[in-house]
Amino acid sequence: MSAINSSQNTKAAKTSAKYVKSIAILAISLIVFSAVAVILGATKINLGLDLRGGTSVTLTPRPSEGAKVTTEAIDQAVEIIRQRVNSLGVAESEVSAQGSGINRQIVISVPGQTGEKIVQLVGQTAELRFRQVLVEGAPTAAANDTTAATLPTGVTQELSDSYAAIDCTDIKNLQGGSTESPDVAVVSCDRTGSAKYILAAAEVLGSEIAKASAAIDQQGAAGWYVLIDFNGEGTKKFGALTNAVTGLSAPQNQVAIVLDGLVVSAPRINEAINGGSAQITGGFSQEDASNLANVLKYGALPLAFDQGEVLQVSPTLGSDQLQAGLLAGLLGFLLVFIYSFIYYKALGIVTIASLLVAAAIAYLSFLLLGEWIGFTLTLAGIAGAIVAVGITADSFVVYFERIRDEVREGRSLQSAVETGWIKARHTIIVADAVSIIAAALLYFFAVGGVRGFAFTLGLTTLIDLLVVFVFTHPLVSLLSKRKFFASGHALSGFSAKSIGLDIKSDESATVKG
Repeated sequence: MSAINSSQNTKAAKTSAKYVKSIAILAISLIVFSAVAVILGATKINLGLDLRGGTSVTLTPRPSEGAKVTTEAIDQAVEIIRQRVNSLGVAESEVSAQGSGINRQIVISVPGQTGEKIVQLVGQTAELRFRQVLVEGAPTAAANDTTAATLPTGVTQELSDSYAAIDCTDIKNLQGGSTESPDVAVVSCDRTGSAKYILAAAEVLGSEIAKASAAIDQQGAAGWYVLIDFNGEGTKKFGALTNAVTGLSAPQNQVAIVLDGLVVSAPRINEAINGGSAQITGGFSQEDASNLANVLKYGALPLAFDQGEVLQVSPTLGSDQLQAGLLAGLLGFLLVFIYSFIYYKALGIVTIASLLVAAAIAYLSFLLLGEWIGFTLTLAGIAGAIVAVGITADSFVVYFERIRDEVREGRSLQSAVETGWIKARHTIIVADAVSIIAAALLYFFAVGGVRGFAFTLGLTTLIDLLVVFVFTHPLVSLLSKRKFFASGHALSGFSAKSIGLDIKSDESATVKG
């Protein structure tokens, strides 16, 4: 008999050592990842637009001549816009395509920026073209004011009629965004609405620009301008264009610089420019010149876009939403704590400890994921985390009730903890798997804030599985060996009354040590 007891004691000691080791590894991991977060400088969670305040604009691509809406074109546009935003030094901004297929929209979110100007800037097409001026006139000029009886070379009757019909004082004609084919002549307005033009086919395109930068005329005559350098092909084409118009009569000796369908400037060319550089002037401020240089530097967007929903959230409103979300989460924790103590007595300590460990892991995950993949926490994400509190608490309830069932069947507490775990873990895994699948489906098929909800729900559900397996079960097993719990103390949560046994009618139906 003594040999059997010795063997049982040895087995129990090994089991206890295993559980202590599991909790110790978890504690060490938390310390290590906390140190990693500090080293990386990830000391604050990246907050989304709805919590921090800022501006969000939705851009909808539209088909135009020579520019079809494809998934590849949208992906390219997202990358170009992201580069533009980063070049402006806007921290923690987000540029993403939402939706499916060619129906996707591009959403630009700039936390901390209350102005719409930045988003509009990065969303402009920036299609730069150089075209010879064929006709120039007042913004409301009729065709016969400039074309006389014989139309200039390259001007068709259709172009002449379009020129006469357009009113460049009308604001709707000054919106830009045009992406007409560069191979045909077009009618265009000056971007200030002070003139209108008939322009020849484009000879040089923005894709042939090697670099762009903002500069100021030291003499003060031209003010701020954008200096562009062409690549090899662009240098040849621009040299040929300027050589062809030199010596012609006005306005055919002018080359219009056209950005997104509007004429930025139309300087007169006095001599051929073969050096591969040119200036874009147009009464720019320093900010305008710098912004134009930035968008040209990263190339033109492959599509034209219509501006859709504009959402502006003030920092005050974002702060209020954050406080409300945190308060809701705190109340959720408190309600679970109170319920655990009332129903499970001292066993509720396990619930509290497990939830605190889960919260610590979730917090570290938010910090590190924000540094590694740019994760931002939104109000919807907070909602997902709060829902996960219930999921985590449900795992504890399943396990605790399974233990009580085993005790009612006559097993000792230590035996009930192990057999109950074997039966409960299957239920816990299945329940959490359903939540994870639902979160994954929401994440991949939903858009907007729903994806933030799905991400945090899925992440915190995975954390629940980790905590239950490496912390909750080992902690309950270790506590079950303590006399306070094993003897069925009235406050332990395993007393005869707590587990529903009638000790008066059945003396044997007690918790065995």
